[in-house]
Amino acid sequence: MAVTINRGRALGLLDLTPMLDMVFNLLIFFMVVSQFANDERELKVLLPEGTAAMPLTAKPREIFINIDQAGAYSVRGRTLSLDELGDMLVRAGGDNPATQTVIIRADKRVAWDFVAAAMRMCNQAGIHDYSASLADEP
Repeated sequence: MAVTINRGRALGLLDLTPMLDMVFNLLIFFMVVSQFANDERELKVLLPEGTAAMPLTAKPREIFINIDQAGAYSVRGRTLSLDELGDMLVRAGGDNPATQTVIIRADKRVAWDFVAAAMRMCNQAGIHDYSASLADEP
């Protein structure tokens, strides 16, 4: 027994009405949402001015700890003792708890204990984003 397929009837089974309904619903949705976004931007609000305020997205300054051949710590041109270095790192870590970075630069002739002490101070201050390198220049 041969099966016959009526091709005209098979094409008539495809109904596009639900798909067109969804397209129109999405079109209306995006038109309404874009209108609400414009309304919020056009509100007449007088904002205060801040001259000394920094934007919240500003990255904090990196702290460079330089260690010379004798094992002296210097930060921003000031020579600090190990306790003063720890206090300064605690203040910096408190101001920027998650984003403060420290770069430890040591003379290649310095004993590694001084670098390890600086790393320990960073850990005690809650600063975990630090790196250490040895400088080649005397």
